[in-house]
Amino acid sequence: MARYNGPKARISRRFGEQIFGYQKAADKKKYPPGQHGKNKRRKVSEYAVQLAEKQKAKYIYGVLERQFSNLFKKAARKEGITGDNLLKFLEARLDNTVYRLGIAKTRRAARQLVSHKHILVNGDVVNIPSYTLRPGDVISVREKSKSLEAITHSVAGANARRFNWLEWNGTDLAGKFVMYPDREQIPEKINVQLIVELYSK
Repeated sequence: MARYNGPKARISRRFGEQIFGYQKAADKKKYPPGQHGKNKRRKVSEYAVQLAEKQKAKYIYGVLERQFSNLFKKAARKEGITGDNLLKFLEARLDNTVYRLGIAKTRRAARQLVSHKHILVNGDVVNIPSYTLRPGDVISVREKSKSLEAITHSVAGANARRFNWLEWNGTDLAGKFVMYPDREQIPEKINVQLIVELYSK
């Protein structure tokens, strides 16, 4: 699946959740898109449910199929619960952490900031959105980028969006990836067991 650039509300309506943040259309029309959206009653197979959960996770985190598959293999090799490990690795992506810290309003915006070299990791420019952070890594905004309107607006409105596995210094526009989050700390409603079952077939 290539990076999705189509109507966001359509995807949110398909899954019945605000996948890309609040969408007014998805809130008003709480049924699947399409002319038969209101009347869909067909039985959904177990495989379809599992596939839909995987697709939802990919849309939420903005990850491509090969990236997602590689992350799953990495999670399966790591000691612990595979599904929880998968979410930990997704949360440890640089673009996701920039979003979680409030430097960008959406993951898509965070990906753009990283790609355009506005973000530093441990003092060095990193322009790879999928870069995997480790506990102790410091994420900051490049000095010449601190006055960017997109960043200042996002940071100003992100006071309520703080997470236990991250530390934030609003004065320096810098944060620390303290640890991998526990499953209970991650707010996204993803049934990782369905994804594990899908890849186990």
